Amino acid sequence: MMHVSLRQLRTFEAVARLKGFSRAAEELHVTQPTVSKQIRLLHGEVGLPLLEQIGKKVFLTEAGEQLYATCADWLETWGRFEQTVADLKGVKQGRLRIAAVTTTKYFMPRLLGPFCAQYPGIDIALEVINRDRLLERLARNQDDLYVMGVPPERLDIEREPFMENPLVLLAPASHAMAHRKHIPFSDLANEPFIVRERGSGTRLTIERVFQEQKIPLKIRMELGSNEAIKQAVAGGLGLALLSQSTLSLDPSQKDVTILDVEGFPIKRSWYLVRPRDKQLSVVAKAFLDFLRAHVQLLAPRR
Repeated sequence: MMHVSLRQLRTFEAVARLKGFSRAAEELHVTQPTVSKQIRLLHGEVGLPLLEQIGKKVFLTEAGEQLYATCADWLETWGRFEQTVADLKGVKQGRLRIAAVTTTKYFMPRLLGPFCAQYPGIDIALEVINRDRLLERLARNQDDLYVMGVPPERLDIEREPFMENPLVLLAPASHAMAHRKHIPFSDLANEPFIVRERGSGTRLTIERVFQEQKIPLKIRMELGSNEAIKQAVAGGLGLALLSQSTLSLDPSQKDVTILDVEGFPIKRSWYLVRPRDKQLSVVAKAFLDFLRAHVQLLAPRR
């Protein structure tokens, strides 16, 4: 009979998931030798190698793959039990895992700060990534909740809109259309656009809109961040479709403007997404309740 400890399993799961001893040590708040020791003890109990290290890369053996598939689910179930016990004691504590698309960095901190202040026993692991990577994590059920603007159609998920996410057309303040009203969509036919990388929510939306209007989208440049796009627009390189969440539009921001074009702004929402029938942890439920009650904290600051 194997005598495997919870600590050994948690250490192994972190190393397997993060593909490295140092990253696992950082996440677990221990030293790298401590991680190595726990893995050695686990190897001794199992009697087979679970991990192979080639250079700086860590790979799972066949036995490691089997253990990882087993312990990842078991640790999640155990974590929910720990959180339930804490909840029954009247203490909200545990770890909340959220994956969110990059644009949410403009408003999520305004909610997470007050949430952490109200629930100091809850640690938050927030992954801010592009939409393609978020969908990979969603498909693998790696997090408690996901925040995005364009939920996938093909995955079996539950989606809950929680805030408006209008998309606006941004232009240089010196652009010829800057002061025009009710601009026909057809006037965009010859305008160059600066867009996000393929797979992003705004990229999918602008391609769909131009296709519906039967007007070719002229892409001059593809950039990987909203800040870079705003700078490119300000420099006169083209127009861009951006979430209004990315714009502060304070008096000091005079180098870009929002165009008044037919069909814009495009009305969308921000969504909380999770796999259908996923059993939410106590801390995830606490966050959902907090978000629904305090969504006004996310209102754009003007």
